Amino acid sequence: MATKLSSSEQLTPLKLMFRCINDTITVYLKDNTQYRGILISADQNMNLILDEAEELNSNGETKIKYGKILVRGNNILYISVPPSVLV
Repeated sequence: MATKLSSSEQLTPLKLMFRCINDTITVYLKDNTQYRGILISADQNMNLILDEAEELNSNGETKIKYGKILVRGNNILYISVPPSVLV
């Protein structure tokens, strides 16, 4: 379970990704593609491995189910994380 940050602790994007491991996240790519899945791994380049990944349509509904995928960090526009990891 996440703990509240002290005022001196910086929450960097990579630290946030490490907090999200085993949580479901949604990744939005620069080409308007969206993927949702369980974050398995992240590295310093923000390359992400998602399990039980699915591509979403513009309404957020499942379009295609993939299983395990790798999302290259340089293709990511932004990432939506569960609110519980920000506490």
